[in-house]
Amino acid sequence: MVDPLPPTLRVHLEEYAEHLTLGRARSPHTVRAYLRDAESLLVHLVETDSWTGVDSLDLRVLRSWLAEQARRGSARTSMARRASSAKAFTAWLQRSGRIDHDPALRLAAPRAARALPSVLKQSQAADAMSAAELGSRELDPIALRDRSIVELLYATGIRVSELCGLDLGDVDTARRLVRVVGKGDKERSAPYGVPAATSLEVWIERGRPEFVAERSGSALFLGRRGGRLDPRQARTAVHDVLAAVPGAPDLGPHGLRHSAATHLLEGGADLRVVQELLGHSSLATTQIYTHVSVDRLRAVHDRAHPRA
Repeated sequence: MVDPLPPTLRVHLEEYAEHLTLGRARSPHTVRAYLRDAESLLVHLVETDSWTGVDSLDLRVLRSWLAEQARRGSARTSMARRASSAKAFTAWLQRSGRIDHDPALRLAAPRAARALPSVLKQSQAADAMSAAELGSRELDPIALRDRSIVELLYATGIRVSELCGLDLGDVDTARRLVRVVGKGDKERSAPYGVPAATSLEVWIERGRPEFVAERSGSALFLGRRGGRLDPRQARTAVHDVLAAVPGAPDLGPHGLRHSAATHLLEGGADLRVVQELLGHSSLATTQIYTHVSVDRLRAVHDRAHPRA
């Protein structure tokens, strides 16, 4: 297959990947997404009449690239992400001396609509945890693992990538805390309750030893072949557990994270506490979880307003 990019541009992409991985400590998923967008932009540049080199990348090319994405049916969220990715790439090109000025400084893109995923009702969350517990009573290692996965995701609100990255040493059973490394290599601790503690204990003592192999290392959660659990396997576990709950939406790990945040706020948790638990760098990001129920709004009003 013929490479659509000249060797000089391919080298730029390889060096950009190194910058994202080593210089910015981005996750493999983020690096892949940024590189995919940067490559798409460069391919578009090569196909334009103005192509002479990377320094021919200007605002007109950026706009025509985004217009092409829109023509292909990209959603507003994807358009906003691609514009942000292009800005990161051109800023790096300028900082590293590959171009004289950053052409994306005046690039505008549609704001992404912050669509919220479905959320479990508190009763549905309880039913899901009960279903996971019921499935694990025969002590099947997969069932023990999957119960611990859904319990820990819901109890802590951590991301699926953070869950899969946990090692045995990251679990403080005495204080019921897990130490996670989030976006930007930021470390934080997330507490969990007694049900999650119980499921973790059973998994570590009875389930995990069934899968341990040379490649297991210190990974907390393992796949069937003994390697560290893959996020896709965690998603399958969540889908399978929720399928046993009548009327529950089909959610993945992010849905459990969203549900945990929502239920914390409905229970009266402070927004900044939830921000810390979720590992958000900005409070504005946490505010998307504040769609509390009408019943809670009425209860707070009745309790707090002098004319209620």
